[in-house]
Amino acid sequence: MASQQRTLEILVEAVDSLIDDFDLIDFLHRLATRCVELLDIDAVGVMIVDPFGELQVIAASDEHTRLLELFALQHDQGPCVRCYRTGHAQLDIDLESPGATVEFGPFAARAREAGFRTTHAIPMRLRHQIIGALNLFHSRAEKISESDAQLAQALADVATIAILQQRTIEQGNVDKAQLQAALHSRVVIEQAKGVLAERWQVGLDEAFEALRSYARPRRLRMADLAQRVVQGTLDTAELAPR
Repeated sequence: MASQQRTLEILVEAVDSLIDDFDLIDFLHRLATRCVELLDIDAVGVMIVDPFGELQVIAASDEHTRLLELFALQHDQGPCVRCYRTGHAQLDIDLESPGATVEFGPFAARAREAGFRTTHAIPMRLRHQIIGALNLFHSRAEKISESDAQLAQALADVATIAILQQRTIEQGNVDKAQLQAALHSRVVIEQAKGVLAERWQVGLDEAFEALRSYARPRRLRMADLAQRVVQGTLDTAELAPR
């Protein structure tokens, strides 16, 4: 009962994100975090397609997973890439199996090096439109249950609706400008993470969390805050974890 209640709370949280100051980067990062919380997995990566039809890493539950997803894109392989292209979930992929080694070669090897044993990819879709995929990772040999696979798809579907419908209800189509702006925001945020990590001598995950923790209560867009950090117009001591 407690897990069902938490699931409902998270779905309501996702729906409540459809507001005027919707922050796509923060929303998808929270999606990754919630998937880890609900699905008994260790990490999540999120890819969405840009206005030019190219997949981009937009969010991840941690820095190691983000780098692994970037590696997948660079080599144009992996369950997440295949999931997006086929529109079908890729479940229970044993990264140590001969089949995965043959199919996903460098990606499977890099994933094992990162400590992962099993992966699943869930399409982000609305009807027949696919805009990306979630990549779920286990550090152990673990098949995903049917109920967890359905829940993962439900979370991916809610996220897809949020992305496609935000600020586009009257237009009735995908707001490509918003997706492109989100991808640009991701670049600025990565730059700000690097600045803070270097300045404070901390990890990139901690630097990212500092940005989120400062922005949310002040109702700031993370990209705008990151831009101020990069430009040096904000005293970063204000952001430092206490």
